[in-house]
Amino acid sequence: MRGIKDWPENERPREKLLRFGANTLSEAELLALILRTGDAVSGNSALDLARQLLHQFGSLRGLGQASSGDLCKMRGIGPAKAAELLAVFQLARRFASAPLQPGARFSSSAEVFHHYHEIVREARQESFYTLLLDSKNRVIREVHISQGSLNASIVHPREVFAPAVRESAAAILLVHNHPSGDPTPSREDIEITTRLRQAGELMGVRVLDHIIIGSGTYVSFADRGLLV
Repeated sequence: MRGIKDWPENERPREKLLRFGANTLSEAELLALILRTGDAVSGNSALDLARQLLHQFGSLRGLGQASSGDLCKMRGIGPAKAAELLAVFQLARRFASAPLQPGARFSSSAEVFHHYHEIVREARQESFYTLLLDSKNRVIREVHISQGSLNASIVHPREVFAPAVRESAAAILLVHNHPSGDPTPSREDIEITTRLRQAGELMGVRVLDHIIIGSGTYVSFADRGLLV
């Protein structure tokens, strides 16, 4: 079987990335660049090995959750390749969950989702956050309000708006997760959002959105016209 180096140059993952950009590569091709070599015994290329990994673990997310022991059970994956894969996925998690810096700006609900999804996607409890924003909708800071089943007693207006008043925030974004993976707003979600929006109107602090994060998806109250 031919190795990747024997392929036409425009089909090789490395050359393809350098010429056309990383976004043109498939998940298997990107993994092949990390693996670099295949399995000498079977003759499989690095790309073949990458495809086998994705098939074995079901998806890129499943592969990212594999342990070193799980990885080393695959033919062609030894401790060195397992360590490289674990390091790459850990870097991706740290990049996705990097703390917000003052002055950062979100231009859409999707950007908020992408920031928080990696932080809360494996959480077994609900966590409620507020993002304090200035008059230009730039982040002042993030506040973790509560952890546990969402209800009116733990997400009280004073807990949400006290930091906003201290920091002279002009607006806030509300964010929380549903551990079930389904971001559909519950009756309590809607009631709490309405209560906080009304409190914000009285205090002169706008509630711009409430974003509920599920597994790979989200619901934005603002996008759905639910901030009424």
